[in-house]
Amino acid sequence: MAEKDLIMPKMGESIMEATILNWLKKEGDPVEEDEPVLEIATDKVDSEVPSPYTGTLKKILYEVNDVVEVGKPIARIEVAGEEGAEAVETAPAPPVEELRQNEVQSEARPVMAGVDEPGLQTGKGSNGRHQKERFYSPLVMNIARQEGISMQELEKVPGSGRAGRVTKKDILSYLKARQAPQAAPAASPVTQAPAAPAPEKTAAPAASSSGEVEIIEMDRMRRMIADHMLQSKHTSAHVTSFVEADVTNLVHWRNKVKNDFLKREGEKLTFTPIFIELLAKVLKEFPYVNASIDGYKIIVKKYINIGMAAALPSGNLIVPVIKQADRFNLLGLAKQVNDLARRARENKLKPDEIRDGTFTLTNVGTFGNLAGTPIINQPQVAILATGAIKKKPGIVETREGDMIAVRHYMMISMSYDHRLVDGAMGGSFIRRFADLLEAWDPDRAI
Repeated sequence: MAEKDLIMPKMGESIMEATILNWLKKEGDPVEEDEPVLEIATDKVDSEVPSPYTGTLKKILYEVNDVVEVGKPIARIEVAGEEGAEAVETAPAPPVEELRQNEVQSEARPVMAGVDEPGLQTGKGSNGRHQKERFYSPLVMNIARQEGISMQELEKVPGSGRAGRVTKKDILSYLKARQAPQAAPAASPVTQAPAAPAPEKTAAPAASSSGEVEIIEMDRMRRMIADHMLQSKHTSAHVTSFVEADVTNLVHWRNKVKNDFLKREGEKLTFTPIFIELLAKVLKEFPYVNASIDGYKIIVKKYINIGMAAALPSGNLIVPVIKQADRFNLLGLAKQVNDLARRARENKLKPDEIRDGTFTLTNVGTFGNLAGTPIINQPQVAILATGAIKKKPGIVETREGDMIAVRHYMMISMSYDHRLVDGAMGGSFIRRFADLLEAWDPDRAI
């Protein structure tokens, strides 16, 4: 028998490490080829790691919550039917360019697995030469950003972690010392001003006397969502516009063709691919809505990658992205939407499938909501929400005059970053999208 290494797989172009969430097998358990052995998480997505061999899980090299670099062995599998019990074989490592790691990064470990992922910054000495890169976790970077600490100032913070790493404790201690009032020179009895009242301290919440309180630790994904939403509110000047659209023609058309579409193409036709098709057209007309901001620079994207917010069984949200959405016809979009939604529910999305979005669509109508004020998915500058489609009386113009009829209406809301998208542009964009919905051809062929 021979032992072979199970390697931490490459999960995407920008992913250099992953956190072990759960071992599905224990030492001594048999494993089959392609059978999941453990669950891992990156800052993009959770995934299972299958065994490339059939044999016995001989040794587990890392524990739950350990962060392991891509390409490193994480377990050893004893493979039956091969000679050399002492030999340990390692699967071919990924290309060198996929494993570029700084020596500090390889030593560092995040404080909070899955949230506090490591990051690196490069400094220069007084002689202009590059110094050894210093490790900063995103948690430390977020604290520094929120407290207005520049990179130059951050480089001066003493680090107690490995290789001089600045930990959360280090930066909080630095902030405490930074905020402490400086000793003022003693004033003479004549000129001494009365002491200012001490600032009021916020009282900690009192414990429940009844004991009917449950404290639940956020899971890794919920922590990431919370951080991402706060970052967005701190970054963008949010404005939300609303429009009501008469989607009667669209509703009747879909009801008429959806069964034939399913029989012919093997795909369900939901409203989401229709919305994405129309959004791609409007984004071409309003390129600044398909952009991002870097300081005082506007980055206009020439590609249209539309993310669609999807609810997970856990109650969390994930946003898979349809790349080059404007290049698909309705059938192609339906296939993309159905495939990404299914694999999102099954936790089988790849990291590259939830990145590089340029605009986001969220369907709050799925939950019976009429409208919402969604938070922008950074670094994008806008997000559009579609509400529930409801029947209600409406005025219809006919040759005989205005008539009251039962119509299908849908509220549309769009939050946009007022740093770039002003009210005229944001309002025109959402109105144009509503106009395309209302002008849907009821005789369109599928």
